[in-house]
Amino acid sequence: MPVIAILLVPLFIIALVLSMPVLLMLRYRAGTARRLGRKWVATVNLASMIVSTGLFLWVAAITSLWVPKALNYSLMGLTGGSLLGLLGLILTRWEKTPQALHYTPNRWLVLLLTLAVTARLLYGLWRVWHAWHTIPHDPSWLAAEGISGSMAVGAVVLGYYLTYSAGVRWRLRRVL
Repeated sequence: MPVIAILLVPLFIIALVLSMPVLLMLRYRAGTARRLGRKWVATVNLASMIVSTGLFLWVAAITSLWVPKALNYSLMGLTGGSLLGLLGLILTRWEKTPQALHYTPNRWLVLLLTLAVTARLLYGLWRVWHAWHTIPHDPSWLAAEGISGSMAVGAVVLGYYLTYSAGVRWRLRRVL
């Protein structure tokens, strides 16, 4: 049984890495789709984003004990993401019908966030590859390098979706 697990783990990792372009494309398509505004969905999205952001900031605070500036970069990323979320709300196409409100997020902002996450994933893979070859020579510098930046990009995504979901919930409450 352990032999099967040992063989399946590398195959799973390879399959995940190879499927990443398709997964990112599907994420972009889902992020730019026209949506029906429902209050309960907006409320659940907002609540889950509040919980996710709170947990992320808690982890960033703990991480900052070992990684310098992790919390600072996370807070800056959260602020930048919130500003992008406000811009996203302004650029969103809102379509009010007698029965409902439909909205379509801005394609360029969704593409920007998708490319930022893609760049950080590629950088993370490069960093792991590079660290694997330099661990005997310089384990401390490369171990901490890039973690704060990766957390900042994650915070940008969280800030964007937190602000965006709050704006959608506010708009639905006003309109419906």
